[in-house]
Amino acid sequence: MSKKNDHKVNVNEHAITDVSALGTPKMLTLGLQHAFTMFGATVLVPIITGLDVSVSLFLAGVGTLLFHLVTGGMVPAFLGSSFAFIAPMLAVASSHGLDYARGGIVVAGIIYLILAGLMQVFGTDRIIKFFPPIVTGPIILVIGLKLAPVAIDMASTNWLLAIIAFAIVTIVSVFAKGFLKVIPVIIGLIGSYIIAAVFGLIDFTPISDAAFFGVPAFSLAKFNIDAVLTVAPIALATMVEHIGDVIAIGATVEKDFIKKPGLSRTLLGDGLATSVSAMFGGPANTTYSENTGVLALTKAWDPKIMRIAAVFAIVLGLVPKLGALISTIPTAVIGGISIILFGMIAAIGARTLVENQVDFNKSRNLIITAVIVVLGLGGAVLPINIGALALNIEGMALAAIVGIFLNIVLPE
Repeated sequence: MSKKNDHKVNVNEHAITDVSALGTPKMLTLGLQHAFTMFGATVLVPIITGLDVSVSLFLAGVGTLLFHLVTGGMVPAFLGSSFAFIAPMLAVASSHGLDYARGGIVVAGIIYLILAGLMQVFGTDRIIKFFPPIVTGPIILVIGLKLAPVAIDMASTNWLLAIIAFAIVTIVSVFAKGFLKVIPVIIGLIGSYIIAAVFGLIDFTPISDAAFFGVPAFSLAKFNIDAVLTVAPIALATMVEHIGDVIAIGATVEKDFIKKPGLSRTLLGDGLATSVSAMFGGPANTTYSENTGVLALTKAWDPKIMRIAAVFAIVLGLVPKLGALISTIPTAVIGGISIILFGMIAAIGARTLVENQVDFNKSRNLIITAVIVVLGLGGAVLPINIGALALNIEGMALAAIVGIFLNIVLPE
């Protein structure tokens, strides 16, 4: 092996980049860990909107495999249910029905495909220059901090359980040796679940009531111009979030996915996953920050692990009893673990700024960072109403757009 290749192997000698070398049982365990991580958020969206949970799980798995196929299996990402479309979905569902709301999401996915095609034709270099570390660092920071209230809300349902889960994951992550060190989330879940069961805090009724096997209730989307104009424009905001997520995943595993496989392919994969999911009965899909947090915590970076998690998601959609088992995990347990996972993402944003030696003695850098953080966390909303087009740009999407603009107009 050449010295150059030796250097690449040793850049992070503790990272797992070839999970096959661990053997099948350990490989499946790592995949199951990511399946546990995505489950709560992925089923919450259909619960809120009225979509079928089994369909959503099945299509999240299919969408993730589609994404990996399009991106050449390079990006360790899991695609689960997107929260960004909940508000317009509910609005359309009340007037036209959920089938028409899903039609709007199908079109939103097609907008992703159009932008991906434009990037493929004109190249991504013009996009990359808009995302220097002074922009990407705060964006990643916001992704993690924006999720912080979610973790706290879940943990607050039972702080004792949350603290136990937090403690188990922390102890395993810091003090464990060998393979145990890369499955702290699973150990935390199992340990906390057993303790919760001993103290009678788990309702096992959903498990006994659920069937062993069932074909998900797929249904085709329907299309209506009003629904499309209400739902599809959300893609303009979620595409910016997609870029932020890809940057965050790349920063976590120390690779530049903006260049390879390229934004055109990641957008294409995300768009296909979203359109296919909505077409057959599921919600929009998006790359999951929860799973990015697991990548940061475990340093198990092989994308194959996410594909295994996708297969587990498909199985969960076909075996309701397994899904019911996972659904009995107390919310507080998920919250306690999420405190670590979401905090990891925020820490990666801070690391991006430090490693790139961003100079905060410069007023422009302070201003750009401050504006991204405040807009991203403060709930700012920019309404755009042009004729039939009604779109709210908010949260991370708004923060990223303003941050990019300031980086362009403020002198170095």
